[in-house]
Amino acid sequence: MIMVTGARGQLASLTLDELARSGVETVAGTRHPSKGERLVDFDDPATLDFSGISTLVLVSAGYAEDDIVVARHRAAIEAAERDGVKHVIYTSLTGAGDHLAFALAHRATEKILQASALEWTILRNGLYAELFGSLLTWTPAGLVSPFANGAIAVAARPDLAIAAARVAASPKSHVGRVYELVAEPITAADVAEKLGVEILDISLSELRAGIETMEELLPFQPAMLFSIASTVRHGFMSGTSDDLASLVGRPATDVLTVAAAAAAAAAAAKPSA
Repeated sequence: MIMVTGARGQLASLTLDELARSGVETVAGTRHPSKGERLVDFDDPATLDFSGISTLVLVSAGYAEDDIVVARHRAAIEAAERDGVKHVIYTSLTGAGDHLAFALAHRATEKILQASALEWTILRNGLYAELFGSLLTWTPAGLVSPFANGAIAVAARPDLAIAAARVAASPKSHVGRVYELVAEPITAADVAEKLGVEILDISLSELRAGIETMEELLPFQPAMLFSIASTVRHGFMSGTSDDLASLVGRPATDVLTVAAAAAAAAAAAKPSA
């Protein structure tokens, strides 16, 4: 049986949907289980019961400081070893993202998993095209971007879910593999052109000033947002790979269309002045 953790999250829920369409026996792991699901709370290791699970899709539980995230993942991997799980698939971060503020927890988890007695596959997911689009701010004059001319190889979330499901359904074919799951690179200017609006570049200082006014952000989030902008702006996120298309069995989804739709949706959701 396959378990997918973080079942209430978007990536995990899409992965579960894809596995269900394939007719694969699957169970969802979540902090708030409904009927037929299992309680899995990474912050309470006593709840980590993977008995009867042959393949665990460990969706990164990264919404916290690095030490907390690594502790969550370590507990899950140790529980998987204890309970006889054969194969763990970890949803990591693209190799091009090592300059991002949230990369360390992913690389630490990779090391823990690779040093375990488990069979493993690492899915180094690109940043979501949906996220990139949502980070562009709408104004009456056009799209405001801190990315300058920097390109980023993103991926559509549904494609990443399909890739995870394909690997989980046939894990033996992917033992010891590290996949770079990104599509073709795009820029903020590409998104603006797609939407027929102007692109307005801002400096990193201007971005930081804006982030500092976002009272809704958790303490660790400003560094994450700033690092995305700086890393893309300085050309570290444009590398691509054929792994995603290979796993999904077709060309990757048009990420420019996905990013543009996300930018438009963010604009539509923005309160009127």
